[in-house]
Amino acid sequence: MTSAPTRPVPPSAGEPPDDPTTAPAAAVPPAMVLRELAFGAACAGAVRAAASLGLADALDEQPATAEELAAGLGVAAGPLERLLRALVCYEVFAATDDGRFHHTPLSRLLRTDEPGSLRDIALWCTEPWTWQSWSRLDDAVRTGRSVFADAFGKEFFQYLHDDAPESAALFNRAMTQSSRQSAQDLADFLDLTGIATAADIGGGQGQALAALMERHPGLHGTLLDLPKVIEHADPRLLPGGPLAGRARLVAGDCRVAIPVQADLYLVKNILEWDDDSTRRTLRNLRQVARPGARVVIVENLVDESPSMRFTTAMDLLLLLNVGGAKHTLGSLTALIEESGLLLKAVAPVNAYLHAFSCTVP
Repeated sequence: MTSAPTRPVPPSAGEPPDDPTTAPAAAVPPAMVLRELAFGAACAGAVRAAASLGLADALDEQPATAEELAAGLGVAAGPLERLLRALVCYEVFAATDDGRFHHTPLSRLLRTDEPGSLRDIALWCTEPWTWQSWSRLDDAVRTGRSVFADAFGKEFFQYLHDDAPESAALFNRAMTQSSRQSAQDLADFLDLTGIATAADIGGGQGQALAALMERHPGLHGTLLDLPKVIEHADPRLLPGGPLAGRARLVAGDCRVAIPVQADLYLVKNILEWDDDSTRRTLRNLRQVARPGARVVIVENLVDESPSMRFTTAMDLLLLLNVGGAKHTLGSLTALIEESGLLLKAVAPVNAYLHAFSCTVP
């Protein structure tokens, strides 16, 4: 006989939440747990509404009523209070006994001025097209392929470019934000002893490369990505930037060719679209890299993540949009070994990323 699911009891009004590892738990009937899961879109929608309205920015350090916040935002007070009440259930904002609302660690991450802000990422994960995509997950599971073109008549990135330019811009901001937060962790992690040149393959705007070059003043770096991505590279790498004298920007598609020689190749979060793309990218790298060159592949792993809910959700979204997948330790190891690279070690970079350190034979 299994016990009923439990969840932490909400903190008393106006009090900060307890440590979740020590908070008391109350039994919740399984039927209620499943009902709440089925209504999960309401939670995502509430977070999106808060981000879109600028609710976290409107709330200062002093608690405020819904009426006060509504006046500042130019919205209706009653519905705003209902939105806040829903968000408080998830500890995104908290309520006091006298009906005022104040910040929590989660709500602060929706502020635009908060270090490590997740506002753009929260909006990206809940863009209008995501709702229609999630409704087709059963079709994606049946067929094992992306269902995006079936729903929108175009492949994912073509749709963003042609029909949803604002969503494409949000995607770029969200990815830049995410890369910026992990770039410093990667710079702290990598030992570049003996490395004079580094290449960031499919490196987006180059935040990781810039962080490495700032950490190592003698390092020369090359950023390889698609032409339209390179045009908007990190300002530190562009002409006139502080790293421009040691940086080279190369427009290209790593799935077609990697025309770059380097002592170290960084391949971060690009081997998740599909296995064929991964094989082509690793094959192209093997063909150009000198024997003894280092290759560091950085990815989220679904079986090694301390945040399985988030990582598995991203894994399913990749299936829906592009037919891709987050890797397991075994699946990525197998592809690396198939490519002929020599895998030396696997280690966590931070709570969500793992580095596969390889050499070219």
